[in-house]
Amino acid sequence: MNKHFKSLELDKILNKLSTFASCADAKEACLSLGPETDLTVAKVSLARTDEAFRLVAQYGSPSFGGLRNCSNALAVADAGGIIGRRDLLNIAENLRVIRSLRQWRDNQDHSSGFRVPGSRSAEVGDSSGSESENSELGTQNSELDLFFGGLMPNRYLEDKITVAITPEEEIADGASPLLAEIRRQIRAKSAGIREKLEHTVHSAAYRDMLQDAIITQRNGRFVVPVKAEYRSRFGGLVHDTSSSGSTVFIEPMAVVEANNEIRVLEGKEQQEIERIISALCAEAGSFKDELNAGYECAVELDVIFAKAQLAYDMRAGLPELCEEGETDLRGARHPLLDKTSVVPIDIRVGGDYDTLVITGPNTGGKTVALKTLGLLTLMAECGLMLPAREGSRVRVYKNIFADIGDEQSIEQSLSTFSAHMVNIVSILKEADFDSLVLIDELGAGTDPVEGAALAMAILEKLRMQGATIAATTHYAELKAYALDTPRVENGSCEFDVETLRPTYRLLIGIPGRSNAFAISERLGIAPEVIDRAKELVSAENTRFEDVVDDLERRRKSMEQ
Repeated sequence: MNKHFKSLELDKILNKLSTFASCADAKEACLSLGPETDLTVAKVSLARTDEAFRLVAQYGSPSFGGLRNCSNALAVADAGGIIGRRDLLNIAENLRVIRSLRQWRDNQDHSSGFRVPGSRSAEVGDSSGSESENSELGTQNSELDLFFGGLMPNRYLEDKITVAITPEEEIADGASPLLAEIRRQIRAKSAGIREKLEHTVHSAAYRDMLQDAIITQRNGRFVVPVKAEYRSRFGGLVHDTSSSGSTVFIEPMAVVEANNEIRVLEGKEQQEIERIISALCAEAGSFKDELNAGYECAVELDVIFAKAQLAYDMRAGLPELCEEGETDLRGARHPLLDKTSVVPIDIRVGGDYDTLVITGPNTGGKTVALKTLGLLTLMAECGLMLPAREGSRVRVYKNIFADIGDEQSIEQSLSTFSAHMVNIVSILKEADFDSLVLIDELGAGTDPVEGAALAMAILEKLRMQGATIAATTHYAELKAYALDTPRVENGSCEFDVETLRPTYRLLIGIPGRSNAFAISERLGIAPEVIDRAKELVSAENTRFEDVVDDLERRRKSMEQ
């Protein structure tokens, strides 16, 4: 996966999505899902998810269990080859799933007086779904009808396979009249042989010669166990000997001819089974294209309904997508955090300002806010609904770049700062007006003065290239930069000094306070230490913090 997407944890969302899909190919499609940068295609994808979401709410989710990829087996059958009984049963199971999906959809159409365009009521050979009837239905009435219309039930082939082959992969008597007759004759012959042998094993004349009064089979022929010393007196054909040599298994002469007749019938049975399998393979192969197309549509629907199920799990809503303008996430929740405890945030970027500088204390939620913005944008581009309130809006970007987390690499002998710079160098080369750039702790890991200057220079370069930017920082210089620079806005993660806990609320338009002195004082640092620290801070920085402090008091007063 693209390293920027992985740093935003899109791979974890796709892993979660895959758990809602049923078949292996749909799970794989979920895992390989990527953001769509074309606005029209992204809107269609999201609209399909929304429709599936509404259908599940009204009718429940359709079942995709049992779908398997049979394309290789169908290719062999189409080429005249013979495929296994399990392959044939898988084909029949696919047809059963396809039929149940069409019935699920048709039930909704019938209740609303409308049918899926292109549908056949629809067993092969049934002319009731005529072209003239379908042409009167007009164009597709939903985003999903493209896929439901591609599901072509074939009850004829489905029944032919399931009647012929049992779930245990045995050929059933009902597979053909000839097979049923051959097996009836085999059963009758076997019953006749058993009757004769029952008379023999219970006869007083043979009682002492038999090791046990039972009838068994060796090499497909009925025999009785005879004591070795009586083999010459008993009469018949010896087929086997026990491991100890004390018992021989003899086929009495009275049943040799009947056993021969059974072997002939078994040969005919095998020939008929091979003919039945061959005919089933030929029929399945003749429907190869239709079966493959139906399977692909079913897999696509499985993925779409998995997206709908994920939306329910995340309590998600439908965002509006746009090609230009701002991303405005309202009440957005990071989907990997606990739904019951995560604090929703409002975050905007790309409208009145193209750069958002987020400040605040450690563990205050700055990185989570950054990841929420990036991840939800990627999710919307993947056709996923978002854990955010109604009215949220997402701009579709061609590129999304993220430099988040500790990138220190021992193997490449890179420090944290160097590793971040390597990432930023690549971002600077590629970022343009159609890019969203997310940078965590911009300029950190080096001398504060140089780091702050470098951070401002990087922001200016990215802005010159037209990128939309959100960055987190601790530098006071960047707070001032955001105050002084047009189209650059401050944001901060709120911190409650009284409880020494972050509220995780994101405040747009207000720079974050360092709170270092207040926190230290609350934790018990001696007042004279705090006073001396304040004396060491530059007058300019003190005035700046006083302004921020005043802004914070005014904000709280206005909220109250």
